[in-house]
Amino acid sequence: MDRRQAREATDRVVDAVTSAVVAERRFVETVLLGVLSRGHVLLEDAPGTGKTLTARCVAAALGLSFSRIQFTPDLLPADVTGSHVFDEADREFEFRPGPVFGNLVLADEINRAPPKTQSALLEAMEEHQVTVDGETHALPAPFLVIATQNPVEHEGTFGLPAAQVDRFAVKTRMGYPDVDGERELLRRRASRETRSPSVAPVLDLEAVRSLQRVPETVRVDPDVIDYQVDLVRGTREDPRVELGVSPRGTQRLFEVSRARATLEGRDYVTPDHVKAVAPVVLAHRLVLTPAAQIDGVDAATVVRELLRRTPVPTVEGA
Repeated sequence: MDRRQAREATDRVVDAVTSAVVAERRFVETVLLGVLSRGHVLLEDAPGTGKTLTARCVAAALGLSFSRIQFTPDLLPADVTGSHVFDEADREFEFRPGPVFGNLVLADEINRAPPKTQSALLEAMEEHQVTVDGETHALPAPFLVIATQNPVEHEGTFGLPAAQVDRFAVKTRMGYPDVDGERELLRRRASRETRSPSVAPVLDLEAVRSLQRVPETVRVDPDVIDYQVDLVRGTREDPRVELGVSPRGTQRLFEVSRARATLEGRDYVTPDHVKAVAPVVLAHRLVLTPAAQIDGVDAATVVRELLRRTPVPTVEGA
């Protein structure tokens, strides 16, 4: 698949998802950045905004196997990864894969489960494998986690560990639809008998694998690499930030910038691509100082100010 075909493919996927989900096109593209960069996506918003529907429709449009894990306070790590079960016929234990064994795994309301269960996803998200009772099992490829969570101020939620938050390539939110969007939601509901809309496959497994290889061909000039490094290091030097972006985050900024260029059919990354993805790649990785939190400063504001004051290189097109 070349860059033109990749752009056409992602456009078809976005069209398919937005035919079922009332959401801004830019939001769906942000979710696809996770797919293209082989990363994971964290969706945070109030209940009922369409987070779960979005994940299911993206999986359907991409033609990927879909698995859903409903995170609850009593969910155990084995409920996620799977466990060994004694087979009476063979008189031996055999491994029964858990719901994490899917191409696209929806970790629904991930912050409803305690940290021990949340951390069961860590190895899967980083290594694309799980280890149960000392035995390692590879996950299918491609493998993508789309996690949803309600805002932390909602009762009965647990904050995600910083190590797990860092595993998500992007974090974004849908927000409530505008007036026209909410009217459209009701019109669509009136025109179908089923309560939940569905999406027909646009791509298949092999096409998605081919699509994921396209960003690897996108050029990133040295000046743009320096710009990305300056942005990341700027988060570590800001007095309002207790813990800045990690080296893993630096790599994710690089990868997601190339994915953004791929969505636009470009063969090189521009500073505008970096600016476009920096808020969704960097903000959730920042841990602010207590003083900054008391002053009402949020991570998104820090990233926006950092983008304004960091010198932008001039890159010649190819």
